[in-house]
Amino acid sequence: MVSLYEAAVLALLAGGVFFGIVAAVGLLRMPDLYTRAHAASKADTLGSGLSLAAAAVVFGSGLPTVKTVLLLVFLFITNPTAAHAISRAAADQGIEPWTTEDGGDDG
Repeated sequence: MVSLYEAAVLALLAGGVFFGIVAAVGLLRMPDLYTRAHAASKADTLGSGLSLAAAAVVFGSGLPTVKTVLLLVFLFITNPTAAHAISRAAADQGIEPWTTEDGGDDG
C-alpha cells in the first residue's frame, strides 16, 4: 500500500511530467514565436516547479530542501522573465504575431 507521503511525491512528479509534456507539445504545435514562448514559459515553469517540489518533499527538512526551495524561487523568477525578454526582443525586431489571415484556420 502506498503511504500518503509516497502518494504526494508521485502526484507532484506526475504533475511535473504532465506539464513538461504540455510544454514540449506547445513548442511543436504553436504557430509563432510568441505563442511558443508563452507555452514554454507557463507549462515548463509549472512542470519544473512541481518536480522540484517533489524533490523537496523527498529531502525532508534540512539544507537540501532549502537549496531546492531557493532553486524553485529562482526558477519562478527567471523563466517568465526570460520568455518576456525573448518576446520583447522579437517585437523590437519587427517579428509579427501569427493571425488567422496568415492561413491555417480550420474554421
